[in-house]
Amino acid sequence: MALRRVVAALEPSPGRVLGAVAAGSAALGSAVALAAVSAWLISRAAEHPPVLDLSVAVVAVRALGISRGTFRYVERLASHDVALRGVVRLRERLYERLAWADRAVVSGLRSGELLSRVGADVDLVADVVVRGLLPFAVAAVVCTATITLLAWVLPVAATVVGVALVLALVAAPRLAAVGAGRYERAADGTRAEVSAQVHALLDGATELTVAGRVDERLALLREVDARRGRELDRAARPGAWAAALSALLTGLAVVGALAVGAAATASGRLDGVLLAVVTLTPLALVEVVAPLPAAAVAVVRARGAAERLTALLDAPPAHSAAERPVPTGPQHLRADGVDVGWPGSTPVLRGVTLDLEPGRVVAVVGASGAGKSTLLRTLAGLLEPLRGSVSLDGVALADLDPTALRRTVTLTAEDAHLFATTLRDNLLVARGDATDDQLWAALRLVHLEPWAAALGDGLETVLDPGSVSGGERRRLLLARALLVGSAVVLLDEPAEHLDPVLADRLLRDLVGAARARGVTMVVVTHRLEPLDCVDEVVTIEAAQVTAHSTEGRWTSTSALV
Repeated sequence: MALRRVVAALEPSPGRVLGAVAAGSAALGSAVALAAVSAWLISRAAEHPPVLDLSVAVVAVRALGISRGTFRYVERLASHDVALRGVVRLRERLYERLAWADRAVVSGLRSGELLSRVGADVDLVADVVVRGLLPFAVAAVVCTATITLLAWVLPVAATVVGVALVLALVAAPRLAAVGAGRYERAADGTRAEVSAQVHALLDGATELTVAGRVDERLALLREVDARRGRELDRAARPGAWAAALSALLTGLAVVGALAVGAAATASGRLDGVLLAVVTLTPLALVEVVAPLPAAAVAVVRARGAAERLTALLDAPPAHSAAERPVPTGPQHLRADGVDVGWPGSTPVLRGVTLDLEPGRVVAVVGASGAGKSTLLRTLAGLLEPLRGSVSLDGVALADLDPTALRRTVTLTAEDAHLFATTLRDNLLVARGDATDDQLWAALRLVHLEPWAAALGDGLETVLDPGSVSGGERRRLLLARALLVGSAVVLLDEPAEHLDPVLADRLLRDLVGAARARGVTMVVVTHRLEPLDCVDEVVTIEAAQVTAHSTEGRWTSTSALV
């Protein structure tokens, strides 16, 4: 069962779970006991006994009133502690699986859908512990204790109340679950669609504003959201009927207990004071059984989320089990007859052959959308070639240890992330043991040293990713990649968002640094003027490599831009 498996992946501590159940049972048990003691106290006080006869009950009422709130607070702490710890563990496992999963799994999901799975779906599974499983466990404990109490006072009343409670514990949640399951399936698709539309709107806000299509996208989002709202309203109706049924059954339990209790009192089998206890105690069970329909709905929703998460947790690895260490010594990267593209799609490039000897610097040029970035991902081992092979010193990238491969072949992608933390921490993502001198050297190489020095706290300045310009962001990511110290560096548009003079200087400096360190470099760029300093220029056009220009034979042209 998917839900059971994913809940197990939360790794809930048995001790903490039992503590939450105990605290919740104590809270609701205090509420039931408060009703029973209060009923006895009121009835007994009506007989005007000595005050000392009531003192224990008076103290018990106060104690139960306090313990009810106290135990409820403890239960909230314990249950949310279990859920939040589980969220961390489950997301960690998902991220690890996605990092090394076959790219066909992730590429088959829209970005908004993937966000929905690792976000909302994980929350739903964790939430089922607090709002789904825990209420049923607490209800079972408290209802059993209440029936036991009533059986001691009046067995026939315990039978009547027990029948009503069984129906409230089973029938009402079952009704809510069936209705929720029927319509949640329809709502699942709209949930991912809403997430995808919001992601597209926020991610492409600048482009949509320039194109004047923001209102169009907002209208589409409103339409999808309205459709989702209608589906959720339909899903909520059975839950409302189930809640009504729960209240009705509790009311019938009270009426039934009153009827049999009155008959027992009339026949002398039950003391009149205890009649109030038998009648009012079931009334307190409303608080116990009322959350159960909503708990059943939470379980249904979590089951659907668990099925979607299981598909990610079971994603096949992108690499073979027999992983080999990365060869030592000079790294020779080679692509032979490679077709490049995303899994399951048409190749964007066909028949690519590149011989990247150690220390060689190659530029890749071509029109936007020609497949240059996809080629870099394939050379980095992030995408499997659709045909042909990519090897490092004669060993296919898919057969190498992926962690060691990332340290040997580094890719700076256009969509790499800048974190909302200090400048130092953003750079240390690549190499945690880098010294300040190494950080400043990397910033100097990408022409960011003056900018960083002008910041208020230098390397300790907390960056706001939204306020960093495109050129600054791109060079920060470039500095991060250079800090890794890889033997092969793949750069995707490192000079983008820079003025022509600075862009050309940056490219020449990067090439010079690569030659000085003996690093193999492949750089994708639209800047053609400085390419006279590279060893080879690969031109991509019409889904294939149309030219290999070696050093000294390259002349710039604007025809490719």
